[in-house]
Amino acid sequence: MESLLLLLLHRRHRPFAMSSMFAVSAILILLLPFSEPYSVQELLQSRGLPAGLFPNNVKSYNLNEKGRLEVYLEGPCMAKFENRVYFERLVTANLSYGGLIGVEGLTQEELFLWLPVKDIIVDDPKSGLILFDIGLAHKQLSLSLFEDPPVCKPQGGLEISGRKNGEFQTQR
Repeated sequence: MESLLLLLLHRRHRPFAMSSMFAVSAILILLLPFSEPYSVQELLQSRGLPAGLFPNNVKSYNLNEKGRLEVYLEGPCMAKFENRVYFERLVTANLSYGGLIGVEGLTQEELFLWLPVKDIIVDDPKSGLILFDIGLAHKQLSLSLFEDPPVCKPQGGLEISGRKNGEFQTQR
């Protein structure tokens, strides 16, 4: 490809070279969409987030032009980072560089309470920390906990519901 561009640049007839360069540029632009990340893990890494924020049972995801991310799991499940976390079948958030803002569909257990995760932010990757906003508090965790997608196990009959004052309770 580079040799073709060099050949076009060194031609004596400039109008031909310029129109050919335009054609080559147009072809390259058409090929760019095929180089986008194809897994949610690669998408997260391209946005400055660790690959292991979502579990190993991601079925698919959608990212719209406004940055709204929808991650579809095979089913609701429980995983563990530092504490237990519960993923609903659909987890949504606004994806920006270094953050998932306005997260819905993810709760985290804190002192026997299930609290919704609102935001997940990596301010400075060099710090080695990731921030989980769980409403009542901000929890800093090691980025190393999120290197690989966690194993997420279905919880037979376990639902996280009964929202009361921003808290969740476990019901069977």
